[in-house]
Amino acid sequence: MSSVTPSDRWIVLKFGGTSVSRRHRWDTIGRLAKRRADENGARVLVVVSALSGVTNELQAIAEGAPHPAARIDALVERHRAFAQELAIDADAALGERLAALKALAADARSASRPLDWQAEVLGQGELMSSTLGAAYLRAQGFDFGWCDARDWLDAIALPNQNDWSTRLSVSCRREAEGDWRQRFAAQPARLLLTQGFIARHADGNTAILGRGGSDTSAAYFGSLLGAQRVEIWTDVPGMFSANPREVPDARLLTRLDYAEAQEIATTGAKVLHPRSIKPCRDGGVPMAILDTEKPDLPGTSIDGAALTVPGVKAISRRNGIVLVSMESVGMWQQVGFLADVFERFKRHGLSVDLIGSSETNVTVSLDPSENLVSTDVLAKLSADLAEICRVKVIAPCAAITLVGRGMRSLLHKLSDIWAAFGKERVHLISQSSNDLNLTFVIDEADADGLLPHLHAELVRSGAMPVQDASVFGPSWREIVQGPPAPPPAPWWRTQRERLLRMAAHGTPRYVYNLAVVRERARALNGATAIDRRFFALKANPHPDILRTLQAEGFGFECVSQGELQHVFTVFPQFDPGRVLFTPSFAPRGEYEAAFARGVTVTLDNVEALHNWPEVFAGRKIWVRLDLGRGEGHHAKVKTGGSASKFGLPIAALDAFVARARALDVRIVGVHAHLGSGVDLPKHWQQVYAELAGFADGIGTVEIIDIGGGLPIPYKPDASPFDIAAWAAGLAEIKAAYPRFQLAIEPGRYLVAESGALLLHVTQVVEKDGVRRVGGDAGMNALMRPALYEAYHGIHNLSRLDDARRAEFDIVGPICESSDVLAHSRLLPAATAEGDVLLIADAGAYGYVMANHYNLRDLPHEEAMDGDGIDEP
Repeated sequence: MSSVTPSDRWIVLKFGGTSVSRRHRWDTIGRLAKRRADENGARVLVVVSALSGVTNELQAIAEGAPHPAARIDALVERHRAFAQELAIDADAALGERLAALKALAADARSASRPLDWQAEVLGQGELMSSTLGAAYLRAQGFDFGWCDARDWLDAIALPNQNDWSTRLSVSCRREAEGDWRQRFAAQPARLLLTQGFIARHADGNTAILGRGGSDTSAAYFGSLLGAQRVEIWTDVPGMFSANPREVPDARLLTRLDYAEAQEIATTGAKVLHPRSIKPCRDGGVPMAILDTEKPDLPGTSIDGAALTVPGVKAISRRNGIVLVSMESVGMWQQVGFLADVFERFKRHGLSVDLIGSSETNVTVSLDPSENLVSTDVLAKLSADLAEICRVKVIAPCAAITLVGRGMRSLLHKLSDIWAAFGKERVHLISQSSNDLNLTFVIDEADADGLLPHLHAELVRSGAMPVQDASVFGPSWREIVQGPPAPPPAPWWRTQRERLLRMAAHGTPRYVYNLAVVRERARALNGATAIDRRFFALKANPHPDILRTLQAEGFGFECVSQGELQHVFTVFPQFDPGRVLFTPSFAPRGEYEAAFARGVTVTLDNVEALHNWPEVFAGRKIWVRLDLGRGEGHHAKVKTGGSASKFGLPIAALDAFVARARALDVRIVGVHAHLGSGVDLPKHWQQVYAELAGFADGIGTVEIIDIGGGLPIPYKPDASPFDIAAWAAGLAEIKAAYPRFQLAIEPGRYLVAESGALLLHVTQVVEKDGVRRVGGDAGMNALMRPALYEAYHGIHNLSRLDDARRAEFDIVGPICESSDVLAHSRLLPAATAEGDVLLIADAGAYGYVMANHYNLRDLPHEEAMDGDGIDEP
């Protein structure tokens, strides 16, 4: 039998400022504390912060803000008002605390503001909130006692601390000495309430744990008590894979080990203070982060029971980072140079975060959340360092950090992350020695809007294993809006028997459902801000698809003379004004043929105007601009930036306009397409706004073309693109620039989901533990997986309802190592030769990229609509 009695078992609950600033929140605190005590046969210690915003005001007073007396009066009135809300007699419950606060304003020390006086001021918030809360909870019938944290938490001096940190950012003893636990357990109430943020200094007065100190106080108490766990109750459900207010698709992290949680907290997550984890880790006390308003959510559990799966768990951003670059030719192999450098940081009480070095340079970062980094401190540091090296201070910077176990093993999955940072000015790259993080330091202004893109890329590449339910919970969007409605069954499920009959006539075979094309076209037609819609013919030029889209009012965007010819073959009388020609590095003759047909021609370089003036003289044209960046789901679909062959660089626009005017060329449209698979609705707003600025400068522009690139949910956990938000954004931005017409040119969105590729299984083979299913076509019929590492759903149509599954790679018959359609997919374990495989969402960039490689035949094509089948 255990020797631990109920009085020896403790659970520590910490509640922050937002959780103690409303009456109903205190009701929640009381219920939760009693529930934990009843469920676990334990005693409960509740640690609370000051009311929301109070510490900020007290800090302003401590730092010498004007009108301190008025500020204190306002704080007194706020606490009196809250006491009234709680139906508590403010004088009886809080009179002593309010008097102490006023006395500090009249204290003789207030004129010089010594650190011990500042600590006394800063600590008043928690003393007032805890006193008021204890009185309220007792009035509600809860068995709550109150204790002063300064009687139990002892500040300790650490080496190399400056005066400020020994009083206003202290560490505390975290191991119980002597009869500490017995004395604490001797307090009579089953439930106890105390303060975070404050401790006892060695001189017997108040010491402050620093920002986030209430979390750390709870951790110290948990470690000292050997608690069953420490629960941090706050206004968010836990730690997320990114800041959910910046990345709505960030996922709740339901379980982390101590080391990962420490890295995530240290590198930007504000929900838990980094200093709070070590006491619990050293004491073996599990932690949890939970939401006061949503107590039924799982929250984030943190413990050391076992290591979590490898992979990026979170991406975070810290602003206000200061870089100090120190350069000296004489440092190469100079003994003691780094010792001299870091002695100067020590002299100024500065803790270095990241370090990068070369033969002649050492660059370090300073995190303002852990340092008093003022202009004065930096000036003094720079003066001292200048004695031994050349110094450059770079600020403000942002540190973007990827956190997860086994970072070195993930580098091959991070190619697009490296590419994204290749567009920014990267000052420092740091990989942690514990293999838990990878950090990029860039200019703070360049970090805006970067996290959603990077988070999406981590999920897409598989570097962030969101499918692991033991670590990743629901997204922030799902928590706020509720789980998404289950997607409707894909059209091919209801047409299974029909598709099997089609496959019997020979495979590989593409099948297109025209009803899906029509539905997607009408969704885009609902965006009333759009004036002209062009279908990007390169996605799928099947005649029945073109007829369906023409009937819905779409024109066509072509990129070659062959595509132009195809449109006018299908529609001999088609209005050439509804055809857009946007070639890339096409020969002169194609431009001449396009002008001869009367279609709209887009040009993206000034050289053509110089080399072929007679082709363009007196014409109306559109100009395609490169806005200096590319977007999209893969590097090979990004069509902007210096690495891309597409678009006129902005720096060349003035020269282009001048040459056009000299040739009497009228620029009536501006166009930009930055890439495909962009999943942020605001992207197109930004493109329109930028193009409108350039259109104003040109002066003759009538229409703005924002390109295409709308995504579809290829993966099963992907959400459909929010067309409503996209359309609303376009209406909003067009209202700001009503003088221009708006054009779009989507391809994939209209046709991808309409298409399915049918294959027959040729062989099922096992090799060294890897099972492979072969089909009668591979990269010769569908290039996207080999070309873009694209994902397509793959299903065994012959055994669609078989429950027993096994993992297979799906490959084709082409003699290339890249002839792999998918890795590690679950298919029926009984999959066998002759079964029909269906590759979903293959209506865009499928047949058009098919080829005769290995002298294999092209796939068949069929279009279906309703009960009929239209043969090509």
